[in-house]
Amino acid sequence: MKIALIQDWLTELGGAEKVFAELYKIYPEADIFTIVYNEEVLNKLGIPKEKVKTSFIQKLPFAQKFYRNFLPIFSKVVEDFDLTPYDLIISSSYCVAKGVLTNANQTHICYCHSPVRYAWDLYQQYLNESNLNNEGPKGRLVKNVLHDLRIWDVASSNRVDHFISNSNYIAKRIFKVYRREATTIYPPVAVSDFNPTRPKEDFYFTCSRMVPYKKIDIIVDAFRNMPDKKLIVIGTGPDMNKIQKLKGSNVEILGYQPFSVLKDYMERAKAFVFAAEEDFGITPVEAQACGTPVIAYGKGGALETVVDKHTGIFFYDQTALAIAHAVHEFEQIEALFEREKIVVHARKFSTENFTGKILDFISSKMA
Repeated sequence: MKIALIQDWLTELGGAEKVFAELYKIYPEADIFTIVYNEEVLNKLGIPKEKVKTSFIQKLPFAQKFYRNFLPIFSKVVEDFDLTPYDLIISSSYCVAKGVLTNANQTHICYCHSPVRYAWDLYQQYLNESNLNNEGPKGRLVKNVLHDLRIWDVASSNRVDHFISNSNYIAKRIFKVYRREATTIYPPVAVSDFNPTRPKEDFYFTCSRMVPYKKIDIIVDAFRNMPDKKLIVIGTGPDMNKIQKLKGSNVEILGYQPFSVLKDYMERAKAFVFAAEEDFGITPVEAQACGTPVIAYGKGGALETVVDKHTGIFFYDQTALAIAHAVHEFEQIEALFEREKIVVHARKFSTENFTGKILDFISSKMA
């Protein structure tokens, strides 16, 4: 059986790329297709460059940095991939990868991280944050591009034989947008990489790319108003300067750090604070693998990975005040959280579970 694996792009090391790397480990004989890649990212994912077939965008100057400028033609680019020799096509998609062209003798399974967020549920937020929600030439152009992308996105969903969602939250979104059912298989988390036995220290921890929807700003703002509580922040991104201005003396922002440093703080923290509405959210699971309780925004994938009053607690407004209340509540019931139970829960999201469920799912569909 000839297998092709399709990923939108391989230019950064995020959750979708880690899923794709595990798919490649399951099917190392597969050929790989992607719009554009960064060779350093391929090396970190363990994907040999000679296995990868790209679009013409790969050869353009500065493509690895500015590939998103080609969004208007992404749909046409993936349709140019010649997949006729393959029996099984597995796409890992959060933009256009699911839109590859296949024929009636092929099976196309899509692991969908989300329908295109900036074209659907985050459309207005994307326009506002990019200062494009206006009737100027650039704003009108972007709105037209995203309008056309929505039409193509729905039409191309019919090219997928079977959808896998990365959470029940995304399964609902897939049905809302595409009117297609999806089976949830949670992403793989390397839970065994973490040490859950280290003593906890008197500080809170968060880590993330510093972009608006991650809401690191409201976490920092919350702790600025709780000067008796210490917060450590790891991460960098476009919002770094804004977040630096919000911090008080009790908040340390360490910027980008290697995984070993992130892991060290996560294992020692008394709790991990998570304020984003994520499709799944790998970092809260990693925190729980350390035996670290999670204080999480009670919406999105966190509702499936955190058990209220068992492995963490929720707050239900994305505000600094709501986070502060949740921190105070956590400290009142901190003794209820049993490290062993938190770790056992995290193991449900292991890489081994992911691999077994993917193999079972694909075997059943190919049969």
